[in-house]
Amino acid sequence: MSSNRRNFLRNITLGTGALVTGIPAWANENGQDEPNGPSENSPSFNMSGYAAPKLDKVRIGFVGLGMRGPGAVERMSFIEGVEIKALCDKYPDRVSSAQKILEKAGLPKAKEYTGEEGWKAMCESKDLDLIYITTPWDLHTPIAVFAMNNGKHAATEVPAALSIDECWQLVETSERTRKHCMMLENCCYDFFELLTLNMARNGLFGELLHAEGAYIHDLVDLNFSKKGYADMWRLKENIKHNGSLYPTHGLGPVAQCLNINRGDQLEHLVSMSTNDFTMQQRARELAASDDFFKPYADQKYRGNMNTTMIRSTKGKTIMIQHDVSSKRPYSRIHLISGTKGIAQKWPSPERIAFGHSWIKEEEFKALEAKYTPPIVKHIGEIAKGVGGHGGMDFIMDWRLIDCLRNGLPLDQDVYDAALWSSIVPLSEKSVGNRSRTVDIPDFTRGNWITNKPVNLTLDGGGTTTVRKKQGSKQL
Repeated sequence: MSSNRRNFLRNITLGTGALVTGIPAWANENGQDEPNGPSENSPSFNMSGYAAPKLDKVRIGFVGLGMRGPGAVERMSFIEGVEIKALCDKYPDRVSSAQKILEKAGLPKAKEYTGEEGWKAMCESKDLDLIYITTPWDLHTPIAVFAMNNGKHAATEVPAALSIDECWQLVETSERTRKHCMMLENCCYDFFELLTLNMARNGLFGELLHAEGAYIHDLVDLNFSKKGYADMWRLKENIKHNGSLYPTHGLGPVAQCLNINRGDQLEHLVSMSTNDFTMQQRARELAASDDFFKPYADQKYRGNMNTTMIRSTKGKTIMIQHDVSSKRPYSRIHLISGTKGIAQKWPSPERIAFGHSWIKEEEFKALEAKYTPPIVKHIGEIAKGVGGHGGMDFIMDWRLIDCLRNGLPLDQDVYDAALWSSIVPLSEKSVGNRSRTVDIPDFTRGNWITNKPVNLTLDGGGTTTVRKKQGSKQL
């Protein structure tokens, strides 16, 4: 490796305060650089705050029409200014099913792409502006990179990447092509999360010092269902990796509250997992009566609960938990704590405190009325009518389209996609090394110091309308 490249990597790390243990996150245990840092000649164009040229119509191609894709197609069919031009899935019957969504909506039939690499032909098409990716995790980065290299914006389900190398691929490709790469972190658009973000921006909680987020969701039955994830891909991820596999639902909203990538930066983490006490047992129970599950009976599964602790450059802390195989009620926690107050979503009800006790419902309602951000006031009720996890999915989709049509920066840029996703491989590295500290790369290359916080207003936007009648739904 050249001395220039070594100095380049070292300067990035030192320049952002990320060098805590003395070994960069992309180096092996001996401190030797592995091929998963930024390229020596990587571009430096800052995509944070970048406004791509306006698009009067946003022509979308969808890839992945299994669990999440059909809902995305339906939601986008409500938004004016959207043209659903292409549908792609490995399985032709899924494409046919998605076509029925368009037919019901009174929209033109989309071009069909199928097969293992049908997405490549779709991305190469000249009549698309945006590739919307809802495939298994391991395809998120390859498709997003291919899309951007072919002149398309990319929007991908979570996590956007599974390795540090993939994180840098997304960043460098977006910077070089100047195409947006947004991770579809819908939880950033949930109603309480947006409320607390706006309250935090207005100083009601004082200086934020700690936050907590999670993805606690019992998915054992779904993960072991033959009718669930195609080819049992999500179950296999729980075999291949032991760490925080799905951190962004909890991390994304609190990272925005803390202005991560826009005034502060994640610096290092430690991560710890329990043993597995449920998944192998379920596999063996199923294998006893069904030969299909025999290959899964003797596999070693990830620990049930993973807890990852993160410290920021400015000395803030974040706890992220991941558990999809224990008998617990659903929770993303969503807790932000400051010098003047605290907000927490789970366990329900949503609550806020500015002292030793939670405020009463009347005061909560008054704060909600005053600090609900403009985007919720503008589109929130319509979003509830369309649906998608209570409406947050539709707010996310509508906001993405409105930004593209009005030439506005996105709320979630490629640096967020890379940073939030990087917790997956970094937590696994910490777990595998007796929970030792692991440094977190600065994907902004120091631009976090001057990047502006996420814009909660509708300045320059809010012009995209919604179809008033769609199938059986009245909006």
